[in-house]
Amino acid sequence: MISNFESGQVIEGKVTGIQPYGAFVALDEEVQGLVHISEVTHGFVKDINEHLAVGDEVKVKVLNVDEEKNKVSLSIRATEEAPKQTAKPQKKAAQDNNDETGGFNTLKDKLQDWINQSDDSKK
Repeated sequence: MISNFESGQVIEGKVTGIQPYGAFVALDEEVQGLVHISEVTHGFVKDINEHLAVGDEVKVKVLNVDEEKNKVSLSIRATEEAPKQTAKPQKKAAQDNNDETGGFNTLKDKLQDWINQSDDSKK
């Protein structure tokens, strides 16, 4: 019976079907729940078949039990530790030099440099 399950419970189940939007998991002989594709693993899942197959034994966490609609929402990723995020390389800070590349200086800032360069090239 669906009332045997409650939100937050972690249990073992067996994948009984796969659709593009998620996987159906049998929690016992009478009750199945759905693991939405966004709850399969951490990160983006383009093709659920790359992560699950019918017959797979999976550990799932019960997210929601809707007795009225007889639906159980499940998550596999909630039973897994989130991957550690690698530090992204920081962008180099804008250098304060007067090289002739121009950088991100405003026209007003560079105008005098250009006038000087123009005068130097005329000499």
